[in-house]
Amino acid sequence: EVQLVESGGGTVQPGGSLRLSCAASGFTFDDYAMSWVRQVPGKGLEWVSTIYSYTSNTYYADSVKGRFTISTDNAKNTLYLQMNSLKPEDTAVYFCAAKEGIILSSRRYEYDYWGQGTQVTVSS
Repeated sequence: EVQLVESGGGTVQPGGSLRLSCAASGFTFDDYAMSWVRQVPGKGLEWVSTIYSYTSNTYYADSVKGRFTISTDNAKNTLYLQMNSLKPEDTAVYFCAAKEGIILSSRRYEYDYWGQGTQVTVSS
């Protein structure tokens, strides 16, 4: 059974940091591009970042470039998102997603696997 389980969300003040984790199981982690996609309540999905660990290539949305860092620990089949200098507009549910092949997409149906999400709230 394929599982993507996110953790690490919470409430933080503007300017603060959080690290999200996504534990993957049930598929060959190394063969997949792993992504973070977020959703603000009442709005659509926004692609945040993608990593293809086979080549170590990383990709970021302009809105998070320079503040967020995506990484993986392939020995633990875990994806991370280090989020620094957080802003109120980063408030969203963050989803982990996997695709066999690189895409930079916010469309859920384009991914092979999708997690349940973790809430991030940035507020003073």
